Amino acid sequence: MSTVFISTRQFASICLFCFMLSFCNGGVLNPSFQIKAVSLGGWLVTEGWIKPSLFDGIPNKDFLDGTALQFKSVTTGKYLCAEDGGGTILVANRTAASDWETFKLWRINERAFNLRVFNKQFMGLDTKGNGVDMVAVSNTPGNSETFEIMRNCDNSCRVRIKAPNGFFLQAKSDVLVTADSQGSSGCGDNDPSVFLMTISGTMQGEFQVTSGYGPEKAPAIMKEHWKTFIVEDDFKFISKNGLNAVRIPVGWWIASHPSPPLPYVGGSLQALDNAFSWAEKYGIKVIIDLHAAPGSQNGWEHSSSRDGSQDWGKTDDNIQQTVDVIDFLTARYAKSLSLYAVELINEPLAPGASLENLTKYYKAGYEAVRRHSSTAYVVVSNRLGTTMEPRELFPLASGMSNLAIDVHYYNVLSDIFNNMTIQQNIVFLLTNRTSQLNYITQSNGPLTFVGEWVAEWEVKGASKGDYQRFAKAQLKVYSKATFGWAYWTLKNVNNHWSLEWMIKNGYIKL
Repeated sequence: MSTVFISTRQFASICLFCFMLSFCNGGVLNPSFQIKAVSLGGWLVTEGWIKPSLFDGIPNKDFLDGTALQFKSVTTGKYLCAEDGGGTILVANRTAASDWETFKLWRINERAFNLRVFNKQFMGLDTKGNGVDMVAVSNTPGNSETFEIMRNCDNSCRVRIKAPNGFFLQAKSDVLVTADSQGSSGCGDNDPSVFLMTISGTMQGEFQVTSGYGPEKAPAIMKEHWKTFIVEDDFKFISKNGLNAVRIPVGWWIASHPSPPLPYVGGSLQALDNAFSWAEKYGIKVIIDLHAAPGSQNGWEHSSSRDGSQDWGKTDDNIQQTVDVIDFLTARYAKSLSLYAVELINEPLAPGASLENLTKYYKAGYEAVRRHSSTAYVVVSNRLGTTMEPRELFPLASGMSNLAIDVHYYNVLSDIFNNMTIQQNIVFLLTNRTSQLNYITQSNGPLTFVGEWVAEWEVKGASKGDYQRFAKAQLKVYSKATFGWAYWTLKNVNNHWSLEWMIKNGYIKL
């Protein structure tokens, strides 16, 4: 048997070659490193349920963008309705309220609003007719579609709707709604200009908070929030408690710094800069997560939808705008030692986010990241929807290096958990969740990332010990994700959703 000697330089060259070969074939640069992260939710993308006090100072805060209203005439006993969901007249002949009888607010200021109907037209005066009949035909709101909702009755549920012609709406009959009433001094059942108002839905996202405070107050309010909600000590806490990364949700408007389009305000980019500085100081990795894409990828408040509409990805311009955001963020932070991954979009919702458009975007977004970094991981999020195939992104992933697929696993927010006992929840984790994770964890497939989970459930009256068992079971399962996991969130007024609270109070030990 002969012995072969190689020089130090030759050995280094061989190692470099193997490193490059591993990278070119999609190998993991550091297979021993697994992300154990927490999401900084509610910071750079507002979610009102995480910090409700952020909305306390908004005047007339019941009427934010996206608030869903239903109006029942006190004289006819029927609901206002956009006939056919929009595109024609308004009527007042429905005995029950559903989609066509629901109007979504677009807030102009604390007193003036547009009201959007189901088919996305706006309620307004019939300017092509007699100027007093009510219709829902305009796709773009203007003066004729601007109204005030007057709550000057003793009962706050009783309102009048003031039209731009100075008169009030009234239901003259089941099929005739006009804006030609002067209104009476009272709010009795005999006044056709009086409606019983029901708020059937609200939204509290970034659009709502900045629009609600308006361009004069919002900049100071938001900058104070960004300055105080997440601070350097939080990164110190994270580094000392078994975590090695943060997942930071951002909104698309961050790339328009310092002057994003209204109602958004500048300043969140400086906060993200601070986060990277703190991460570098404490040895923390950063996953940038595009949580809110232009037009909203799911219609929810956490994607900064204005009124529940989901318009992301419908045009090539919209997709390119989103790619530009990814390009901007990667270029800015590519040289940071803390940049570990860029998540191209959070929770796209099917069928609105089609697989075709999402794949087109993911390819372009991946290329945008690679223009600036050959080592940063790219995270793609599975679409949400009950009929989605968990491996639908596998064809896209083939041939892409350093790619991870994000899945979100919650034992809340679904009817299947409503009546589960403590033990049934834990068994579900150890069986169903394990099976789901195993299904998408393939030796020749992309890495897997449980990008959101929480130690909260629908069980009532659970003890601290029950929560500890529940959290331990989740950590056991999700530690098998090849890329890692991220808890939602670091801070939250709801204790079990706050990892900081859970650690400090002994509910979770990492």
